[in-house]
Amino acid sequence: MASPLISVAELADRLDDVVVFDLRWSIADPHHARAAYQQAHIPGAVFVDLDTDLSAPVGDGRHPLPTAAEFTRTLGRLGAGPGDEIVVYDELGGSIAARLWWMLRSIGHEESRLLDGGLGTWIAAGLPVTAELPRRRSVSYPEASNFSGVARIDDLAGRQLIDARAAERYRGEVEPVDPKAGHIPGAINMPTSGNLSPAGSFLTPGELVELYQETPDDAIVSCGSGVTACHAALAMVLAGHAMPDVYIGSFSDWSRRDLPVVTGDLP
Repeated sequence: MASPLISVAELADRLDDVVVFDLRWSIADPHHARAAYQQAHIPGAVFVDLDTDLSAPVGDGRHPLPTAAEFTRTLGRLGAGPGDEIVVYDELGGSIAARLWWMLRSIGHEESRLLDGGLGTWIAAGLPVTAELPRRRSVSYPEASNFSGVARIDDLAGRQLIDARAAERYRGEVEPVDPKAGHIPGAINMPTSGNLSPAGSFLTPGELVELYQETPDDAIVSCGSGVTACHAALAMVLAGHAMPDVYIGSFSDWSRRDLPVVTGDLP
């Protein structure tokens, strides 16, 4: 199985051998990412829209999964085949790009990796960016029947839930998009920022082992809408755990129902 991560140096050496996807996105302005991509991106990278390419119009929460069949059609349209090694990146420490990494792994596409440090580390290393839009030809990607490792609301009982949102959202001090503020009862807070070094790269495997040493094997990861939860899933894999289940609806699903919400630091 390929490592979940690829360094900027390795990607620079292998840029012609892999399919690169740009997953930039902003909760405040989803249209900003495409405009930023068109101004400058890693050469050959294809823009992938979180809201339209990796999410269904309706379903559990704000970013429900498309069907696996729809996802494989999207991969083919974007020019990625089942034999391609796929590298994903964003400019937020991988917190958005990890969604595509997880979706690929969940349909059995093991040759998928996240660019450690993302676009910022690439630019800081003096590597080139371009405004030239790539021309990838559509290919045929075999239809997948389902995603593995998907948790729904009925799967939460009796299992440890890890909430990967920022601490202030977990505590209920702020809530920019969902109808209630706080967290799901029993969820513990492990923000995605804690998986990263100050430079924006993932912590070392040893540091991640220590961070997730008390996490049970059947833990479920969640966040606001099933996106940054995938970052926690990647961190747990780096720490030596099996891929955890992801509660795709996450707090955006829970908070839309007539269910209790907890505020403050305690689960």
